[in-house]
Amino acid sequence: MTTTTPATPATAATAATGERADLLVALEKQRHFLRFTTRDLTDEQAGLRTCASELCLGGLVKHVTSVERMWADFIVTGPSAMPDFTTWTEEDVARRADEFRLLPGETLAGVLTEYAEVARRTDALVATLPDLDATQPLPKAPWFEKDAVWSARRVLLHIVAETAQHAGHADIIRESLDGAKSMG
Repeated sequence: MTTTTPATPATAATAATGERADLLVALEKQRHFLRFTTRDLTDEQAGLRTCASELCLGGLVKHVTSVERMWADFIVTGPSAMPDFTTWTEEDVARRADEFRLLPGETLAGVLTEYAEVARRTDALVATLPDLDATQPLPKAPWFEKDAVWSARRVLLHIVAETAQHAGHADIIRESLDGAKSMG
């Protein structure tokens, strides 16, 4: 069994204390588990599906990167940071599906680098955001409660949960790929 210690949050965020530090540690732990599932893989392996799902490890990293970027932007700019889900076309759905796979020309190293950059920006936001209680109205979407408003804190908890969920998916995919496990 191989284990590693989660990395410390990005430099801009190391000054965070209290609740902010707790949020950053929780987020970094889940990011670590997601990244760890990709250790020692080739681009080809990172793009392989190992189960009935469309998911692959490189695609999961791309998806989590996109989701974290979108939600962090939502904290700052509100619903305009998100697509208008009520008007999605078939092309929008296809673009979204591409988020879950490594496309020709994409590399695991490239998607991990992009993920690290998004993580640094989110960490800096958490460390410097004036108020975790600041709210934004959610955009219209079939999966959002009508007229719901989320605080920055709730959005950050959602990012942690989303990352954790996909880190679990990644662990299953990796174990199916070559028997490697993140834990246990």
